[in-house]
Amino acid sequence: MRARAEIDLAAVRDNVRTLRGYAPRAELMAVVKADGYGHGAQPCARAARQAGATWIGTATPQEAFALRDAGDRGRLLCWLWTPGGPWQEAIRRDIDVSASGTWALTEIVAAARATGRTARVHLKADTGLGRGGCQPADWPRLVAAARAAEAEGAARVTGVWSHFACADEPGHPANAAQLAAFHTALSVAERAGLDPEVRHHANSPATLTLPSSHFDLVRPGVSVYGLSPSPEVGTAASLGLRPAMTLSASLALVKRVPGGHGVSYGHTYTTPGETTLGLVPLGYGDGLPRHASGGGPVLVAGEWRTVTGRLAMDQFVVDLGGDSASAGDRAVLFGPGDQGEPTAEDWARAAGTISYEIVTRISPRVPRVYANQDV
Repeated sequence: MRARAEIDLAAVRDNVRTLRGYAPRAELMAVVKADGYGHGAQPCARAARQAGATWIGTATPQEAFALRDAGDRGRLLCWLWTPGGPWQEAIRRDIDVSASGTWALTEIVAAARATGRTARVHLKADTGLGRGGCQPADWPRLVAAARAAEAEGAARVTGVWSHFACADEPGHPANAAQLAAFHTALSVAERAGLDPEVRHHANSPATLTLPSSHFDLVRPGVSVYGLSPSPEVGTAASLGLRPAMTLSASLALVKRVPGGHGVSYGHTYTTPGETTLGLVPLGYGDGLPRHASGGGPVLVAGEWRTVTGRLAMDQFVVDLGGDSASAGDRAVLFGPGDQGEPTAEDWARAAGTISYEIVTRISPRVPRVYANQDV
């Protein structure tokens, strides 16, 4: 193959088991939005369920529908909705939906009436992230409307939830403030007569570092795929996680060039002397960050190299110096790191971003190859 992203499903299963160990009294939702953070939503959802995940989480309705089409029949939450969304299809397909405001609940109730079924709804409270979720001033009205929908039989409030802003910074004061706000939101819901099946707030970093946030269900995302949510939380290895994706390519060309030779667009790199260049057939069209030009690491011929000059749409160059290599030799951009290769975190540092973005942006042009599919 020109390039491949190998996904180790045994690592996914092991990571889920490890995360369950961090929250032994809570159920676990494996979040597979954005095509399983670039790893493949459907095979990773299956692997997570095999390892004991009782819920799967997606952002968009289309992601949830694709899982149902692939045969997933377990509990499934979809939370990113806009007015006029496909509520009826979600209700018919036994997908739990989320409401952050009364407009959403109104549409859910209408869809439930049209289908003749009871919608399963998670009410989301904004405890301080300032993104999705219902503000505290509006929360009693949303809760009252949800209780009325329950009395009618149009809805069942199966969850109350929220999301952290700073859990990847252990000890940040916002974490305690958000937990206090969530407890208040739960009390309001309880006084209104709601009895949700699951209360959930913990993402990957909170699952790993904040036991008081575990409640009935934790929702790890990036850590399901073996990545640490932040350096402050710890390295993947120190957390007992194993990165599941290894991105590699076959060298397309190896050639000798003289000193003073410009390399790639803009000649931002000029060879200091006679050297060997290797051409790696991956670029920003495959999802590599162009701003990692000159710094993105890659293992070639047993040594770490960096992107030489500018990274282009389909390819980049590495200066091999005096080392020998041949067309077809393997270049490993990132993987677990235990064979000396860079990791997604190394690419994140080179690009000034986070590992979430590195794996999620790998495009469909790169084939996914799955290892250890059998339990």
